[in-house]
Amino acid sequence: MHTPSVAYVPVRPALEAGAISYLRRNPFSSLITAALIASFVYLACRLFEWAVVNAIWSPAHPELCGPDRQGACWAVIAARWRLIMFGLYPFEEQWRSAISSAIVLGTVALSCFPVMWHAKKLLALWIISFAAFNWLMSGGILGLSYVPTRMWGGLSLTLYVFAFVCIVMMPTAVVLALLKRSKMPLIAFPVTWVIDFLRSLPLLVVLFFAAVVLPFGLPDWMAGEKLYRVIVAFAFYNACYQAEVIRAGIESLPKGQEEAAKALGLGYFAIYGRVILPQAFRVTLPATINQVVIVFLETALIVIIGFFDILASGNAAFGTAQWGTTSTEVYLFVGGIFFACCLSLSKYGAYLEGRLAKRQSR
Repeated sequence: MHTPSVAYVPVRPALEAGAISYLRRNPFSSLITAALIASFVYLACRLFEWAVVNAIWSPAHPELCGPDRQGACWAVIAARWRLIMFGLYPFEEQWRSAISSAIVLGTVALSCFPVMWHAKKLLALWIISFAAFNWLMSGGILGLSYVPTRMWGGLSLTLYVFAFVCIVMMPTAVVLALLKRSKMPLIAFPVTWVIDFLRSLPLLVVLFFAAVVLPFGLPDWMAGEKLYRVIVAFAFYNACYQAEVIRAGIESLPKGQEEAAKALGLGYFAIYGRVILPQAFRVTLPATINQVVIVFLETALIVIIGFFDILASGNAAFGTAQWGTTSTEVYLFVGGIFFACCLSLSKYGAYLEGRLAKRQSR
């Protein structure tokens, strides 16, 4: 019996796995990758050598921090850290500024725990913390000497402005978003105009108007402290941006959500407070966290209108002939503080997103 012959087809060997196979198939890309890795390693070694190996740590010999030094001069941080952290606050009372900063950080940290996510608990926590902060920073009662707001500075002022702006911004943004969606033109049109007008202006113009121009049009009893005028203007400006974020979140929801809530007999405030807004905040959580991070970064702008925040304190730290060549080290230190705070906010936002995703998957 004749069996049909079968043509021999050579079997292509399986592709090799791993880095060697990739190098053979992509020689040009591999060269670029190797060059980038080598450059990164070289820069990392040079940075480590500059920042650690050849660095000057002791403030006892500031003459070593001249322009011809081979490494970083971290001695300026050891010598001027009080000025950087507390600004113009009286030296003998700087413990009050330190405790005030700890109060703000502790309040923000406590607010991040789910057990505190109730309106009454959060309201009580923030009222008590802000009252304690103002008492410590301003003084004038209970045996503390009075310190005017113009002498507040450093990290405590930056944290205070950030926290106060966020607390005022969020409810204001919700109100603006709901008013803009109103079906009454007499309400929706002016609110839309105000939001669009403020969003078209640079933040610095708004802060300058609140700090310098506004008092000329107000009686003395209404002008108040410059710091609080700036905080309110700062918060309202960012509330206009956040209002658009919240409005987009509301409009992204199915219309059946609101109709179902009305069918159940819920009123306007119950519909938005219990049904619409919680879902809108869940949808817009990444954008909201991003807006909060932007607010923290924008607090550095208050230095331009005369406040001695942590950036201005850093400028003053190297503003003497003794430390005049250490601006890089001071800015790296201040930048590290901003980086740590912004990274913490971003990581917390990622934690919230993961928590909400788990609850939705159940």
